[in-house]
Amino acid sequence: MIQITVPTPDVTIMKQENPELSNIYGFTDFHLISRELGGIFMFYNEQDELLFVGKARKLRPRIKKHFEDSVSVMKDKRDEIFKIEVCLVEDAVDREIYETFIINRRRARYNMDKVYYK
Repeated sequence: MIQITVPTPDVTIMKQENPELSNIYGFTDFHLISRELGGIFMFYNEQDELLFVGKARKLRPRIKKHFEDSVSVMKDKRDEIFKIEVCLVEDAVDREIYETFIINRRRARYNMDKVYYK
């Protein structure tokens, strides 16, 4: 049997109530997320329920795209996102495995692909 454990998040950013700085949907700390490194990211709501899991070769641009893109799975649910966790994972195969594992183990609400628990 293969043992997979979810990596500990390297960065966690939270939505702010009334941000004074420039923000995207209440998030001001995107600068803490690597622009060049790859990994997986998880969006949570205020009740700490997992909403969405994604992976990227370059994390910051990919995460920001979910807040700006008109075709994102999260486009109508952006206001629900309260916390973003990021785990740095450089290997593409490892990212794929972690993403699929987390989607199914934690039953991410808005992931449509890679779901095996139906």
